This record gives sequence, C-alpha cells and structure tokens, in this order.
Amino acid sequence: MPHRGLDSRFMATLARLPLGQSRPWIGYCVAVALSVGGFWLRDQIGDGLPPGFPYLTFFPAVIITAFFFGIGPGIVAAILSGLAAWYFFLPPFGSFALSFGAAIALGFYIFIVTVDIALVHWMQRANAVSREERRRSLALAENRELLFRELQHRVGNNLQMIASLISLQTRRLTDETARSALEEAARRVGTVGRIQRQLYDPRGTQLSLAAYIDQIGRDVIDASGREGVDYSFAASSDMVLPPEKAIPTAIVVAEAINNAIEHGFGTDGSGHVAVTVESVEGGMAVTVADDGKGLPSGFNLDTADSLGLKIARALAQSVGGDFAMTAAPQGRGTLARLQIAVSPALAG
Repeated sequence: MPHRGLDSRFMATLARLPLGQSRPWIGYCVAVALSVGGFWLRDQIGDGLPPGFPYLTFFPAVIITAFFFGIGPGIVAAILSGLAAWYFFLPPFGSFALSFGAAIALGFYIFIVTVDIALVHWMQRANAVSREERRRSLALAENRELLFRELQHRVGNNLQMIASLISLQTRRLTDETARSALEEAARRVGTVGRIQRQLYDPRGTQLSLAAYIDQIGRDVIDASGREGVDYSFAASSDMVLPPEKAIPTAIVVAEAINNAIEHGFGTDGSGHVAVTVESVEGGMAVTVADDGKGLPSGFNLDTADSLGLKIARALAQSVGGDFAMTAAPQGRGTLARLQIAVSPALAG
C-alpha cells in the first residue's frame, strides 16, 4: 500500500511539470547548482574516463534541469556545462582555443543536448495539453453533475407541486369518497416525487436498491404523521436496478408500508414495520413485515378492493415480479413480499 501512495504522488508531480513556473528563479538556481555538480564530479573522475568523454557528467545536469524545470533552465545548464567542459577538459586545457578535436567534441555535445532539450520540451508541451484536457473534462463532469442534480430537483419539485395542487383541490370537494380518492392520488404523486429525488446520489450515480428503499420507508412513515410507528431496515444485497424497475419497486414498497400503517395499525394505533432487502435465486426480494392486527379472515389478494394493493400488484407484474401478502409466521401481523427477476448481469 505505501508504494501505491508514492506512485500516486510521483504521477501527480509529473502532471505539474515543469516545476517552479510561478518562481522561475528556482529553476535557474538548480541549473547552476547541477552544472557545478557535474563539473565537480568530472574533476573528481579526472583521467578515469577514456578520451572523448569530456561532457559525460554534464549530460545528466542538462537533462534533469530541462525535465523538471523547463526549457529555459535547461538551456542555461547546457551553456554552463558546455563552457566548463570546453575550458577545463578539452585540450588545450584552461583555454577556449578550438582545435579540430575540440570542435568535433563540442559539436557532438551541442547536438546531443539540443535533441535532449527539444524532446523534453515537446513532452512537456504534450503534458500541458493533457493537463488542460483533464481540467476541461473535470469541469464538464462537475457541470454535468450540477445539471443532473438540478434536473432531479426540478422533477421532484414539479411532482410535489402537482401533489399540492391535488391536495388543494380536495378542499373544494364535499363528497367524502372523492376527497379520499384525491388525497390518495396526492400522496402517491408525492411518493413518486420523493423516489425521483432519491434514486441517484449527488454525483448522478444510481443508488443501490437498498439505499433508496430504506429512505423511502422512512419518508413514508414520516409523512403518515404517526409517532407510534417504529421502523427498522436490513439489507443483504447492494443490487442496482435499472430506473424502469427501480421506481415501480419503490412505489410497491411504499404502498405496502402505507397499507401496514393504515390497515394493520388502525387509525390511531402503533406498531413496528420491518423492511428487508435480499438477493434470491434469479433476482431480489423486498419484504415488509408489521406486527399489526393481521389480514382479515378469508383475505385474497387477487380479489382485494384496496386500490393501493391493486396498484402494487399491477406494478409488480409490469416489472416481471410477484407481489404477495400472507399472515406473519409468528401469528401476529402481515408479511408483504415483492420478488423481482433480475438479469445475471445486474445480479453480478
């Protein structure tokens, strides 16, 4: 792990090359220091190098300076190193006289350092272009996330506004049946609005089924206004469903929780609602369990008159799933279960 952090820091340093752009004097000081270092090393070697290698210790000074600090300091290092080698290590020593051999060696040195500096300069220009492209890509990604969040927020707000308008309309009705129907419609539109807001995280990535089912469950219970309803959630799967399945799934779960609150606990009753998300063979399952008064005698989901249960069944079938309601195993309460088939690619 430590070497991975070191590699990351090294790559980040390379991305900023050349260094010291805001303080160019640093690069020129490094050029002088490395040139002096190259001279000292060449002087220490003395006659240890074969003839024809007067510039050998100066090449690293030029390349390192140009690589880390740019073309200007690299040229300075090349000039200082070339003059030092010419004066001290090319015969006649201690002179700038230019013999034929010295001219050949000097020409070779100029060619090598020119190629080295040019290659480093082209590499740094390409690095600068790449850095600018990364900056633009990051800016575009941030802008896309901002627009996506704004879109999600606006869609959710619009749905909430529709729910509010429907609620306002119910105040003008005197027929209790009509009022009840519009209130249910407003609640369901509001639920879809909350689902739309919670389906994605702030970066625009779709949340796992467990993440938004948990939040929807809490929102539904909060919206009910029941202070005596406890809630718990457990998940053994982080599966992500496509939006065309995720939204109907969340609505079915919301309807099951509402049914538990309204029919399982009665008008003023209290109780506990437990929601679980788990992987099953061929897909996933969401279970809503309550400890309310349970199902009425002779209950049959296929013939139930509840509009919410009919909606839950229809939505479950629309996504290739199955919705069922049974008595809780412990003998008190109801168990609502939604099972949906999921493709192997999503399940993996």
